[in-house]
Amino acid sequence: MRHFIAIFIMLLYVNISQGQTYEIGPYIGGSNYIGDIGSTQYVNPENLVVGGLFKWNRSNRHSFRLSVLHTTIDASDANSSDNRRIERDLAFENQITEVSLGLEYTFWEWNLHHFKKQLTPYLYTGLTGVFTDDKYLSNRTNTIITNDSKVVAAIPMVIGVKATLDTQWIFGVELGARYMFTDNFDGSTPEEFDGGEVYPHFGNQNTNDWYMFAGITVTYSFGRKPCYCNF
Repeated sequence: MRHFIAIFIMLLYVNISQGQTYEIGPYIGGSNYIGDIGSTQYVNPENLVVGGLFKWNRSNRHSFRLSVLHTTIDASDANSSDNRRIERDLAFENQITEVSLGLEYTFWEWNLHHFKKQLTPYLYTGLTGVFTDDKYLSNRTNTIITNDSKVVAAIPMVIGVKATLDTQWIFGVELGARYMFTDNFDGSTPEEFDGGEVYPHFGNQNTNDWYMFAGITVTYSFGRKPCYCNF
């Protein structure tokens, strides 16, 4: 992930003199988790997400995008509609700081130098690094406990709509799922040992954890009119 970001920054430095269009601004919204504890609703944004993003509009149809977002995610079996989860009565809380770098593709032409009202749906995907905590279920207290910090890879799958507010400001609304390459965000599939004692496993061991972000963006565009002939 660090090498990926370094390459992006180097490309940005090389091309800044060629006159590209860039966007920068905040992201605010809500998050929820989909896994082995709590509600099974897919879209249920209940925790605050804050962060920011930067876009490099490389053509009229695609942009490179870098974002840094943070949220606290919690879940409780008491909020589930599944009687088995309610009876189990587990709960956990975990922090997420994600750094995501990828490609945003617009369905319709997006040219901020037309100086006219524009609106387009878009898709975004790429590679995400999730800075979070490793969890496990304690045999002694029957609670989810933090073991250590770690970085997990994830794939973002985002759909949104954005529109120009004036010649330089853009407003966007988006909904996105993150598929994590772990099933232990909630402590359900630990891999380590505690003094020779195996941490207990629970839930569905055949599916990884997900989390959802739903939010809005307001970005400010700057830069000279680009030449797309080199890409």
